[in-house]
Amino acid sequence: MAYTSASDVKTYLGISGSGDDTLIGTLVTAAQSAIDAYFRRTFEASDSTRYFDPTVDVSGRTLMLGADLCAITSVTNGNGNAVTLYVTEPRNTTPYYALTIKSNVAENWTYSGAPENSIAVVGKWAYSTTAPASIAHLCKWMAASMYRGKDNIPVAGENSIAAAVDILAGDLPADIRIIMSSIPRRVAV
Repeated sequence: MAYTSASDVKTYLGISGSGDDTLIGTLVTAAQSAIDAYFRRTFEASDSTRYFDPTVDVSGRTLMLGADLCAITSVTNGNGNAVTLYVTEPRNTTPYYALTIKSNVAENWTYSGAPENSIAVVGKWAYSTTAPASIAHLCKWMAASMYRGKDNIPVAGENSIAAAVDILAGDLPADIRIIMSSIPRRVAV
């Protein structure tokens, strides 16, 4: 899934023809990658599985996830049993960064055989299940800016994307700076 669509970018640009649809789709993908790189997180995802080692990724009763998790489908302990009695960290908001087995449960994070990759967590590994409106707008704006720059026609205030990867805040329009400052960057670990 994309944070915005090529048709949304075309509407934003005032384009009605289909001649540049492939290019605009490519620019949407590039803009989304640049956003993820800048914020060091993904803002929407489909279910996927990540594996953990109870001897490395667990502290006491807490499994440290090491990435944003916004929805949980299933958790399987290293002994093959489903883990259902846990709390998320943080408790009342996403994204989650850890899972803690409840204190009234006798089970702990464990494994049988080798510990490597023995715990499986299936879920949406992202900041949110769908991109927040501010991220969708940022993606649309970036793709449109890249499209306008395809012919090297300078547009005032839109020379802030270098190679569609680095976002330099100095020349960003005020509304885009506000959007970018309202979304937390993931701390590099």
